[in-house]
Amino acid sequence: MTHSAEIIETQGDFSLVKWAGRKFPGFLLQGDSLSIIVSDLREVEELLSGDDIEEAKFVAHELLLQFSAMQNSYEDMMKKAGLQLPYAPRD
Repeated sequence: MTHSAEIIETQGDFSLVKWAGRKFPGFLLQGDSLSIIVSDLREVEELLSGDDIEEAKFVAHELLLQFSAMQNSYEDMMKKAGLQLPYAPRD
């Protein structure tokens, strides 16, 4: 089975990729970045299990900032490519 994809745009460590048969492009995240995010989520889980709520809030906020930066990159690349977002734009 052959799968084809087109890299539409790249910004930093992220790429906008259009897979054959999909209406909207996807967001490619490098494996090392994924590993860091999963590690950070495990840390949040451990902190919550240990009742260290303040530190868990801090790490969760850092994760939110990371994901927000990814979403900003996605939206910027979509705009540069002249593509509509698959969701309503944020305010």
